[in-house]
Amino acid sequence: MYLRRIRGKEAEESRSYWALVESYRTERGPRQRTVAYLGDVESDLRAGVQQAAEARGREGQGDLFSGKPPQWVEIDASRVRVERSRAFGGAWLGLHLLRLLGLPEKLSALLPAGREEVPWAVMAEILVLCRWCEPSSELSIAERLYERSALEDLLGVPGEKVNDDRLYRAMDRLLEQKPALEKHLRDRLGELFGVAYDLLLYDVTSTYFEGECAENPQAQRGYSRDHRPDCKQVCIGLVVSRCGMPLGYEVFEGNRADVTTVKTMVQQVESRYGQADRIWVMDRGMVSEETLAFLRSEGRRFIVGASRSQLRSFERELLHGSWDQIREGLEVQRCASSETEEVFILCRSEARREKERAIHARFEARIEEGLTRLAASCQERRHKATTIAQRVGALLMKNSRAKRLFTIEIEEAPDGRALLRWGKCEEQRRWAELSEGCYLLRSNIPDWTPQELWTAYIHLTEAENAFRIHKSDLGIRPIWRQREERVQAHILVCFLAYVLWKTLGKLCGGAGLGSEPRQVFDELAQLNVVDVILPTRNGPEIRRRCVTQPTKHQAILLQRLHLDLPKQLTRSPM
Repeated sequence: MYLRRIRGKEAEESRSYWALVESYRTERGPRQRTVAYLGDVESDLRAGVQQAAEARGREGQGDLFSGKPPQWVEIDASRVRVERSRAFGGAWLGLHLLRLLGLPEKLSALLPAGREEVPWAVMAEILVLCRWCEPSSELSIAERLYERSALEDLLGVPGEKVNDDRLYRAMDRLLEQKPALEKHLRDRLGELFGVAYDLLLYDVTSTYFEGECAENPQAQRGYSRDHRPDCKQVCIGLVVSRCGMPLGYEVFEGNRADVTTVKTMVQQVESRYGQADRIWVMDRGMVSEETLAFLRSEGRRFIVGASRSQLRSFERELLHGSWDQIREGLEVQRCASSETEEVFILCRSEARREKERAIHARFEARIEEGLTRLAASCQERRHKATTIAQRVGALLMKNSRAKRLFTIEIEEAPDGRALLRWGKCEEQRRWAELSEGCYLLRSNIPDWTPQELWTAYIHLTEAENAFRIHKSDLGIRPIWRQREERVQAHILVCFLAYVLWKTLGKLCGGAGLGSEPRQVFDELAQLNVVDVILPTRNGPEIRRRCVTQPTKHQAILLQRLHLDLPKQLTRSPM
């Protein structure tokens, strides 16, 4: 669900609303429907004033009329001006979330003040807040981003004291506290939102480097999810709860196979939080017989995606099995295996079938066109058989999803001319049509229904969404740092910023603003702070650091989130 702006008119008066909109699938494609209208700010403010007035003489009245008594002076209106406008909303909101999570106190305890001029704990807050507001390099933070934001007023650190050297040294000290920070966040998120870590979702992604990375042994070339095989990379394994709240992560070598990371990650979680009754959920890229044997060895429970080749073992169920529909366009059936006591869940998705059918048709047409062209070329010109074999191999590699549908023979004629003969394999076509849209789940939890197992597995999209946020909103890629410890510190800062993102998402969900915090952040980030200079009749100038008045849409969001926007700022320099 997401928010949509609505502006309307009522009795010739412009009014502003938010609509909470939900996307859903139909046979004719995706559609949206309005779940709720989130009122307009005027009615909310009127209600707040009325409640405050009724509370006269009781506790709570001071919230509305708090502040110093007014001071009246004569102002030269012709010389009133505004100076030094800076971004305020994003930094202010991020600092509120940091304090809600108890991170400033925890960082102060982990990074006690010494002889440094600016505490390392405060510098760590600057790193996280800048990553949250406007992801960029430490040099960029020092040269322009910090002075363009209101962090100087919010944290009390003058801009001239924030330099790249101090930021890099703060990263080095922050990295040493990674285990303690992960454990603190796990406990704090559980207290705030009742997050349960009984179902752990594990997935791996990669992020690439710009540069040689000669000093980083983890920087290797491997399978790139970013489609940058020309660059070195590292792999990141992330564990999240069923609602996407992160539990921990680990950085692996860039050429490390996903399946080899499972044992390391599971043992790390268990060493830190104990071997509780958890269920591990992973996709089929993490699965091997060795991995499953490790999970079974100490009674661990799991739900994993089975390899596509195992579908062949359930051909009879695909043809004649009894399917149960658990939602529109999705059917499942429970299957038994003669080789193991584990449970197999056969799933068939209509949307996935249409997608795979379109992919197969497109690749099949490309292969057929390419083979026809190569066969005609063999008739017209004298080609070597090895040359034609190389061209056919390249064609099949580019269209691998449909290569099994063809039978291809390459021979050398008596005159040395290459001969190419090809046809279509009807048996493979029949199997492709039967298995399109189908996938297989595997679990050692026998007492769960197929629907419960499928629902738990589909939560893996939360891990995928976490990687998407890291890459698109928090700028984890590309990595420009070269040293191993600096790379890991960069990933830790991104991880902490992601915790802020998920915390805001939880607050939005509790406030009826949907589960996607991006719209809320973008809206509140537009709030600025400015210096207002008021020349007086007696000569002195009055300077006030004021926060811009929120729009009606911003005021609705602030009211829903129970956030009190300050009207003025008073900097407390260090």
